[in-house]
Amino acid sequence: MKNVFSATDTKEIINRINQLSPNTEGLWGKMTVAQMLAHCNVTYEMVYTDKHPKPGAIERFMLKLFVKPTVVGDKPYKKNTRTAPQFLVDANKDFEAEKKRLIDHIEKTQQLGGSHFASIESNSFGMLTEKEWNAMFYKHLEHHLSQFGV
Repeated sequence: MKNVFSATDTKEIINRINQLSPNTEGLWGKMTVAQMLAHCNVTYEMVYTDKHPKPGAIERFMLKLFVKPTVVGDKPYKKNTRTAPQFLVDANKDFEAEKKRLIDHIEKTQQLGGSHFASIESNSFGMLTEKEWNAMFYKHLEHHLSQFGV
């Protein structure tokens, strides 16, 4: 698995994003490329903003128990898996704006480094290790960049 905290791997991820165009079509799923970029930005919004409320105690317990192993584990995501409601993007999005936001988020994450993330809580899963944060960030990007053929 690539490392989002590595400058080399981050550059490779950004190069893949830069291969996308507003007309790039997905190989599966229903999102447009701009919606996919906005969807990928949600992960970072949950870390860097208060835009998405934290789940309540019971929901967080369920997420940690049933969802966390899939999100932070080594296995890639399956195609057409159901997404959490806060990740659904059905409105039209500005491709260039979402692309810039995503690249900015990825660069910020790499610059902060893994040790930064090992000392903060995930909204949904509580404390994560550096490896788990990396898996969460990278697997999601890998899944959707592959979805759009880059």
